[in-house]
Amino acid sequence: MTRTYSNRAWLLLIPALLVMGFVAALPLIAVFNYSFHDIFTLEQAFWIGPDWYREILSDPRFWGSLGRSALFSLIVLSVQVPLGIWLALLMLRMGRLAVPVLILLALPLVVPWNMIAGMWLTLINPEIGVLGKAMDASGIAFDYKFTALHTWILIVTVDTWHWLGLVVILSYAGLSAIPAPYRQAAAIDGASRLAVFRHIELPRIAGALSIVLLLRFVDSFMIYTEAFAINAGGPQDATTFVSLELGEDIKSFSYGRAAARAMLDFLIVLAVAWAFIRIRAGRSGTEGFGA
Repeated sequence: MTRTYSNRAWLLLIPALLVMGFVAALPLIAVFNYSFHDIFTLEQAFWIGPDWYREILSDPRFWGSLGRSALFSLIVLSVQVPLGIWLALLMLRMGRLAVPVLILLALPLVVPWNMIAGMWLTLINPEIGVLGKAMDASGIAFDYKFTALHTWILIVTVDTWHWLGLVVILSYAGLSAIPAPYRQAAAIDGASRLAVFRHIELPRIAGALSIVLLLRFVDSFMIYTEAFAINAGGPQDATTFVSLELGEDIKSFSYGRAAARAMLDFLIVLAVAWAFIRIRAGRSGTEGFGA
């Protein structure tokens, strides 16, 4: 009996592609078009070519905010990924207690973004906040408004509290799927705990971690709500990220400049995502060839 194969199942993707085209492609094309205009109103848009791009790329303020955004993403990934993996490894020993712990860690993920900064600012308030009163009683001076280091610590802490659950959940799912005979064989061979993690557990969660790294980079690089609500880029632009500069352009009704800045931010994120995917695909191919 001869089997015939058909690719008509791809037609089922047409509705999704139409929706994506409407909500993603069309707005992107519109923003790209606006980036070449000086816009007063939608009816008064004057063509200026790539002038906005030249102005932004020659502005030291842009490169400073880009460096701060990259540094913030690096710090966030360096803190959240190892911490999430460590917590997931601890939860493997909890048995049935792992489920309620996972639920508790996942709760911050459903908190609205515009509430998170307010919650933490209330929490560290020395007059009404629990942490604020504790730090005040301990003699710890925490001045996030005028001390750049304290502002960075607060923003990183808030972001970690919000997103750590995602890292833990995906890591725990990957670790839980490892068959027990793998660890049993390693124990019989006398493998150390580090060797088990490096050669058994880490390769098994590499796929989930790659998703976490990409998602957390994109989200942390474009952080806005928390950073703006905490100190609006201060003190003295110490936490002014690329997304906050984009917000400033929009609020000043400089839509042409904002469109050009948005396109530059989009291209940076796209380039990093493309490089990450290419590196990941290259490693997967090498591992498959070696196997």
